[in-house]
Amino acid sequence: MGEKETGGARKGRIILHLDMNAFYCSVHEAEEPERYAGKPTAVAGSVELRKGVIVTCSYPARAKGVRTGMTVREGLKRCPELVLIQPDFNLYRRYSRGFMEIASAYTPLMETVSIDECYLDITGSGMFGSPVEIAQSIQERIRMEWSIPCSVGIGPNKLLAKMASDMKKPSGLTILRIRDVPRLLWHKPCDALFGVGRKTADKLRKLNIATIGDLAAADESLLTSQFGVYGAHMKEAANGIDRSPVRETREASKSVGHTTTLPENVTRREDVHRVLLNLADQTARRMRRKGFLAGGVQITVRFPDMTTLTRSRALDKPIEDAGVIHREACKLFDEHWKEVVPIRLLGITLHSLHPKETAAVQLDLFDYESEPRREALTKAMDAMRDKYGEGAVLTAGMLGDDPSTLIRNRRIRGTSLQIDDDFVIN
Repeated sequence: MGEKETGGARKGRIILHLDMNAFYCSVHEAEEPERYAGKPTAVAGSVELRKGVIVTCSYPARAKGVRTGMTVREGLKRCPELVLIQPDFNLYRRYSRGFMEIASAYTPLMETVSIDECYLDITGSGMFGSPVEIAQSIQERIRMEWSIPCSVGIGPNKLLAKMASDMKKPSGLTILRIRDVPRLLWHKPCDALFGVGRKTADKLRKLNIATIGDLAAADESLLTSQFGVYGAHMKEAANGIDRSPVRETREASKSVGHTTTLPENVTRREDVHRVLLNLADQTARRMRRKGFLAGGVQITVRFPDMTTLTRSRALDKPIEDAGVIHREACKLFDEHWKEVVPIRLLGITLHSLHPKETAAVQLDLFDYESEPRREALTKAMDAMRDKYGEGAVLTAGMLGDDPSTLIRNRRIRGTSLQIDDDFVIN
């Protein structure tokens, strides 16, 4: 994937394309596996009346001949045992945000294509491992944290990454290099090339251009005379060339994080929880100074061999309270590390931030009276610490002589992955 692309294209890019497999059906299976796991399912409108079209269907349904875009009536003819599900787009959006938060942890260069797919430029992400290791890590985290399958394509550009992700489904991982294009693609019809539709392929066939290989070898002047600049683009694509950058098309995901390298390895769960308490306190303080609420929590764990792992969770409502952040961080740690091994570094990152003045926080019945009092207390504590220092107001859990107490001491607490006072835009 490091070979130079012809035609002056950039050298050495590494692009991933993530595609959630049968996304809507997979989400429902993740939510209710006892009802849907392994069964032929389809998401469609007007389920009760057996009208409308199939939006997507599971792989067992596809094995029975059911296809996306087919009418519900036709789907039931082909597969009488087909289980029809009403769409739930709020649920799909929650899962979409979840897997994209995972993906964005590996690179700031993420382009969202749709609710269930995105491109990642991981050219500068070598600290997370090789391209295959990064792809496998993303796949595994999405499977473990969200219970949905994901196919990943790896290529030197967006075109080949996209085509690679389509080659093995579900849960495939495929590398497609420029040198692989003649062997793997040139025998296929032109409309198998991403971006070439059926009408364009019909027009190409009239020019005696039937396969992607024919298109790669076609006279460029002939193509431009028939298709304009798109003709030259198709020829480059048939040769595996695509210069388009990965552009972040959604609003930047803001995050604020705090990590600390511990002066000695932590080996007890209670010490991990104590460090996370101080990290939650410091991170919440920094976020509140900026006037934000957090929609998600991520923890970072580094081991003595320098292996670094992250785990994250989206929250039901935006938060700013350090106690809630600490509770969520501890949950993440306890869920993913049943046995504590020596730990060198711990961190907490708050992501999916919302400006507090515009965030609509939904309070339940029990929060309705307590939330204003809690907020007033938090403001008073922040004011005291701003005036008298970080040690002016501490909870009992922050006290002691273990390594976590060093986090408040900027001079001796160790290095951080993020500069303490930086507000990080991922």
